[in-house]
Amino acid sequence: MIICLTSTMKIMDAGSDEILDRYIACISNGDKQALSELYRNASAAVYGYALSILKNSHDAEDVLHDCFVNIYSNAQNYKSLGKPMAWILTITRNLCLLKIRDRKKLSDIPEEDWQSYISDCHEMSVNDKVILEQCMTVLNDDERQIVLLHAVAGFKHREIASHMDMALATVLSKYNRAIKKLRAHLEKGEPSND
Repeated sequence: MIICLTSTMKIMDAGSDEILDRYIACISNGDKQALSELYRNASAAVYGYALSILKNSHDAEDVLHDCFVNIYSNAQNYKSLGKPMAWILTITRNLCLLKIRDRKKLSDIPEEDWQSYISDCHEMSVNDKVILEQCMTVLNDDERQIVLLHAVAGFKHREIASHMDMALATVLSKYNRAIKKLRAHLEKGEPSND
């Protein structure tokens, strides 16, 4: 089941970087249909990442909206380096940090917010949704973000380290600890205290 978490929950496949790059290129020419397609392909990852940082569904929805407005406004400045999701999630992260600075609030994510996000994510199978629900209840905030970025958005650990301003070794350690917690929880029905 853990293998599902690390491989099959990826929203986009390996060829999607080229597709997303094409969408952004079309958006830079004012193509609203391309914006719609980009939103369809990337919104779950953007919302989930924003929710993992902001811990509030309303703020995460605001950031989701603002992110795609920013993409539409700044697509002409995008320089393709083959990692469009890195660019999109950098925008997301920056918007989240602005919102945190503006509102100065951090609180726990109500369980119903995560359940709503999970149920709205149509790209995942029922088994994947069950695993993700376990992830949200068993893991701490950093572990949740790392697992979400790696398993759902498909980021490599070094990319996650860069996004979260952490050392690569810290990200790897937290990811491995999170997987152990999940494995213990799924096998024994209770969270690990590692």
